[in-house]
Amino acid sequence: MNEIKAIEASQMKNEVGNFKVGDTVKVHFRIIEGKTERIQIYEGLVIAIKNSRVGKTFMVRKNSYGVGVERVFPLHSPRIAKVEVVRPGKVRRAKLYYIRNKVGKGAKIKELIVSRKSLAKTTAKAADQGAPGPVETQRENPAQ
Repeated sequence: MNEIKAIEASQMKNEVGNFKVGDTVKVHFRIIEGKTERIQIYEGLVIAIKNSRVGKTFMVRKNSYGVGVERVFPLHSPRIAKVEVVRPGKVRRAKLYYIRNKVGKGAKIKELIVSRKSLAKTTAKAADQGAPGPVETQRENPAQ
């Protein structure tokens, strides 16, 4: 049993993207074609996260030319270069399978708006742990 855990521990990634269900993410996925290797970006909505440890997977859904496309990515796969959060989502469900039946504006997820106080707390916690915190961006055209 310890041998299995040792093998699993060696295959797990240390740097895993910090995202959750409802977030819009960009998955940078390595594709090998013959001798060449390139990175393809797959952007969409995370509708499910399943399993745990090495077998953890997440499902990303996007609309491609009016057709819904879902893809399952293993989280600890060596083919995933990185996962970056484009837009955090505000949801109250663990699985967003109901999005499959929605069309147009009904398929949108509300954006999670983070207050400056909670952003400062998150940054302070990340600084204590030595990890980079969320980056605060300023808008070019502030509301007048």
